[in-house]
Amino acid sequence: MADHSVLLIEDEPDIREMLSFSLGRAGFTVRAAGSAEQALRALDEALPDLLIIDWMLPGMSGVELARRLRRDQRTADLPLLMLTARGEESDKLNSFDAGVDDYVTKPFSPRELVARVRALLRRAGASTDGKFRAGGIEVDSNGRRVTADGAIVRVGPTEFRLIETLIRHPERAFDRAQLLNKVWGRNVYVEERTVDVHVLRLRKALAPFGMDKLIQTVRGVGYRFSTNSEAA
Repeated sequence: MADHSVLLIEDEPDIREMLSFSLGRAGFTVRAAGSAEQALRALDEALPDLLIIDWMLPGMSGVELARRLRRDQRTADLPLLMLTARGEESDKLNSFDAGVDDYVTKPFSPRELVARVRALLRRAGASTDGKFRAGGIEVDSNGRRVTADGAIVRVGPTEFRLIETLIRHPERAFDRAQLLNKVWGRNVYVEERTVDVHVLRLRKALAPFGMDKLIQTVRGVGYRFSTNSEAA
């Protein structure tokens, strides 16, 4: 099982501890929050591969949090799994309308939750081994390594996060603001042209392998990773 990261948002300490233990034993890296506000602070620091959100949170509810995450371009694509004791059809429809991807009704077994998390990650296109491959390039998220046709590509930590972001979503065009949020984080204030500088460095690192053209400029938008040379 790949070392995927999960942000668990649950206000009941006993349930939070139990689920954190079960997910950790299943191979996930788990961060936990007791409220939506704590979760938002955690998301400012780093994005997980998936969020598990309890419906009944103090202050902002889980449904409100899901809506907020879907409105934010930085978190709009994150898989969301809702936990709730509310099993009525209308409640399920409300959670799906808020952008939740799956729904688990309490009580449930930890094994069921782990199975749902794994299934949701597969549906979301998450790598099963922490590695992302396209066009002869492989990005190993766990080993923090980039290879081109098996050869090591020397990149700095920022260039690594940049190519990891792009290759996770091949053919998707990111504008510079999106890349700043995903690569540098929301609380780091740098100019958008900084993205251009690091794209240039990444292309320079890939050039000896003839793969610099995989990082394409999208006029009027930003950048994308694409194996389609005609789209450049």
